[in-house]
Amino acid sequence: METNILEILSLKYQALILIFLRVTGLFILSPVFSRNGIPNTLRIGFSVLLSITLVGVIDIPDSLIETKPFLMLAMAEVLIGLMIGLISYLYFNIFFLAGQIIDFNIGFSMVSVFDPQSNTQVPIMGSFYNLLATTIFLTLNGDHILIEGLLNSYDMVKIGSSPFHQELLTQYTDIMGKMFIWAFKISAPVMIAIFLADVFLGILAKTMPQMNVFIVGMPLKIFVGLAIIIITLPMFGGALYRVFDLIKTDMNYMFEIMGSG
Repeated sequence: METNILEILSLKYQALILIFLRVTGLFILSPVFSRNGIPNTLRIGFSVLLSITLVGVIDIPDSLIETKPFLMLAMAEVLIGLMIGLISYLYFNIFFLAGQIIDFNIGFSMVSVFDPQSNTQVPIMGSFYNLLATTIFLTLNGDHILIEGLLNSYDMVKIGSSPFHQELLTQYTDIMGKMFIWAFKISAPVMIAIFLADVFLGILAKTMPQMNVFIVGMPLKIFVGLAIIIITLPMFGGALYRVFDLIKTDMNYMFEIMGSG
């Protein structure tokens, strides 16, 4: 009797570890939980708490743990969690990339600020758009999307499923393409405005050769760029909502691919 109880407890502990590994894999690359400003103790504590909550809900056959090598199951769960987090990570890079494009156009690319999250120098507008996206993401309960996606993953991608599928490579390639397309869409108003400002400066240089266009051009580009950014800020929330939809759609598609294997 005692042996059976110990065996059951051992299987439950192993199931808890497997769930914890998938949760941790997600949090390593997720837009919010992976930030350096969050203490490691808080991340681990939240991962353990969420795993304990899920272990009573998720059905893990004891035969699976008994028949398959535990190390192989553990590695697969970490990879699945990382792949879920990678989708949100790539889509969140849209805003950082859009900010970098804007920095390049208005002349801020030569100036950078220290980012304590990554311990590197980052462009000004890239950091601004990234922080703004993170703030709106939390305000609109975007973190719930990640947790909901994690829960759905257990329905479609059972523990013990293989994370290796050729279709996933195509999916991530498509996501990277969408990332660049949306970054250019967000930065397009500023790019167009700066292009028109360059045309105006070119005409000015031809009609007034004595004017030093380089001295006038830099402040003008900064003014025009910042003005367009302020004007288009109300549309930023709509772009973020669309990114939310893309994250959910691609997560579900990834689960379908993994679940079909």
